[in-house]
Amino acid sequence: MMQMFKQLFFFLLLGFITSCGIGGRGTSEANYEVVPLPKEITKETGEAFTLTSSTKIIYPDGNDKMKRNAEFLAEYISIATGIKTSLDTETQDENAIILSTGLESDNSEAYKIVANSKAITVKGASEAGVFYGIQTLRKATPIDRVGSVLYSAATINDEPRFAYRGMSLDIARHFQPVEFIKKYIDMLALHNVNRFHWHLTDDQGWRIEIDSYPGLTEVGSMRSETVIGRNSGEYDGTPHGGYYTKEELKEVVEYARERYITVIPEVDLPGHMLAALTAYPELGCTGGPYKVVGEWGVFDDILCAGKEESFEFLEAVLTEVMEIFPSEYIHIGGDEAPKTRWEECSLCQARIKELGLKDKDGHKAEHFLQSYVTARVEEFLNSHGRRIIGWDEILEGELAPNATVMSWRGMDGGIQAAKMGHDVIMTPTTYAYFDYYQAQNSAEEPFGIGGFLPVEQVYRFEPAPDILTEEEKKHILGPQANLWTEYIKESWHVEYMVLPRLAAMSEVQWMQPENKNYENFLERLPRLIKQYEKLGYTYATHVFDVQGEFTPNFESNKLDITFSTIDDADVYYTLDGSDPSESSTLYDGTFSIDEDAEIKAVAIRNGVKSKILCEVISISKSTYKPVELLSTPARSYEYSGAPMLVDGLKGKNTNYRTGRWLGFQGDDLVAIIDMQEPTEISSIEVNNAVVTGDWIFDSSEIIVESSDDKRNFSSIITEKISDQKSEHWSDISTHNFSFDPVTARYYRITIKPTVMPEWHPGSGRRAFIFVDEISLN
Repeated sequence: MMQMFKQLFFFLLLGFITSCGIGGRGTSEANYEVVPLPKEITKETGEAFTLTSSTKIIYPDGNDKMKRNAEFLAEYISIATGIKTSLDTETQDENAIILSTGLESDNSEAYKIVANSKAITVKGASEAGVFYGIQTLRKATPIDRVGSVLYSAATINDEPRFAYRGMSLDIARHFQPVEFIKKYIDMLALHNVNRFHWHLTDDQGWRIEIDSYPGLTEVGSMRSETVIGRNSGEYDGTPHGGYYTKEELKEVVEYARERYITVIPEVDLPGHMLAALTAYPELGCTGGPYKVVGEWGVFDDILCAGKEESFEFLEAVLTEVMEIFPSEYIHIGGDEAPKTRWEECSLCQARIKELGLKDKDGHKAEHFLQSYVTARVEEFLNSHGRRIIGWDEILEGELAPNATVMSWRGMDGGIQAAKMGHDVIMTPTTYAYFDYYQAQNSAEEPFGIGGFLPVEQVYRFEPAPDILTEEEKKHILGPQANLWTEYIKESWHVEYMVLPRLAAMSEVQWMQPENKNYENFLERLPRLIKQYEKLGYTYATHVFDVQGEFTPNFESNKLDITFSTIDDADVYYTLDGSDPSESSTLYDGTFSIDEDAEIKAVAIRNGVKSKILCEVISISKSTYKPVELLSTPARSYEYSGAPMLVDGLKGKNTNYRTGRWLGFQGDDLVAIIDMQEPTEISSIEVNNAVVTGDWIFDSSEIIVESSDDKRNFSSIITEKISDQKSEHWSDISTHNFSFDPVTARYYRITIKPTVMPEWHPGSGRRAFIFVDEISLN
């Protein structure tokens, strides 16, 4: 599959980007409009600087960091162009790239580049600033095998918006070797990322060598098998594991440090500890037996907070973690720690009584017990000059005094923490979870966890929302993207999920929001993707596909359709389901339809086709008619709102995050459709996405009523729906009901959620419902 993606892009790129000198020894021209875009690029008068094999890279004598920076730049130039430059510490005024520190700036990562006919100077507020100036030069340099490169006369002033620019990698679920971790760090450096959050422990594996507890890696690093698919109950029968020795970990830390990246280790506690408990069952509430699990989810068995041995264990582990990782921050997790065992454990209950913990402010005493664990760990780390980061669950109960909150369950936790005066790293699932699918048609994607997060949505991320005051915004240290690997085993798949979404995130992290522009970003992105190709990275190519906008027009009662591509390539389309070619209709602007159609569209560049965009349009009497919602969708699942119910577009699969499904959390869906004139109907069709593992069930009841004045409604039908299944299931559930013909202008539809059954963890609660099209005929 990796080769398929690379070949696809190779042909796309041939048709999209032209450059001079490929395969020869000619001259090419640099382009300073890179990703992320520098803050200020000023074109100057005068001749360009010419880079050749006689160019020298000058760095300050005796500064090892600057020497390494110079070596990086020489390597980057050689990889891109084949030109071999030399290094020197003797200043020369001509044909040189001069690296220096001493730039006056309040931002330690700021840099200034000045290019003229004699030299290019890169001056930074620190060695790190010089490194980021080098990254800009690197990405400005075209990927051509040439004899010389011209850098036009210019002055570039640049600095990052956020001091914390993070990207994570989970290697607990699927292990990756050291060499790939180094490659991953190089990917981060290319995108100006300066924090690598390394998720090293979880229920499925312990990956960090700890001398005082050797069983953690001897036992906890290996699981006997891994579930196939999404907790299907079937397993592959193949052991999976691995861990890093202390020397390997230190090697990675040093490799990252040389690239001005700080490695932040995560040891998740008190939950996600089954790998540790398998090795040391006495640290759990029940004493086991436990196993390193081969499926995914949240498990009841966590560290026992009532045993002093648990704290001795944590302090011993964290002491060794601090010996390996010099970072100021240590991530201690804190997420998804069920309190089931603590509620049943006499030792935990004794600890609660000893501490005088009570249910309060909507939180149980056990939540405050986790706060005690967090605070105690924080005090220990603070005493060694370190600080903690925890997932936003650490807000439940009492937040530890100096904790930094990593907000993943939306923005609310981060906003709350910032208002409390705590530092925050914003990493909400909606914008920052790179394990989510990148395309709506997930059937054509490498298998994943679900969700939908295209490049454009990543780019729209604003980590410091205006709901915060300017003083509160100072607590937003920066944004981070996360990659969880339950369904990502191969290294190519890791790269594919990260790229090019990390390019979009890099502009969120680096640029001031007023300078961001998505269309301009798309124009610059292909030059960065040529770097990916040269460096052998696997990446997703969706940005080169045809993008379609399908907008219901309630004035014309039609669907307005617009196609676009990143490069304004020719787009051809059909309406009958046949595959489009250059003999099909050439798209020349927005068009409208009001009848059933199977639309297919393709971009063709130099005879090479992109992926085909497919969309089925199903028209009913209610399609494109004005619709009003009388109930409020769940905030994360409202998307474009009521028009989704009558836009003629049905959800293609159960991926309820694609923007095709309108979601309600425990509430009825109540909508009124205005047929605009008395209209006879005798049937209704409703589609539900069902994913019971995510607490999303089928409808329990559908009610249809009619009215001529929108005030007084008469019942047409009430249909009960019963789900007889006694285990998890996932599918699109379509309900068709017929009734005696009724004529009215207004129809009110009520769709009720299910109360979750006894076999489900959410037993007794009202489930989510996700609804797409409501068709009246």
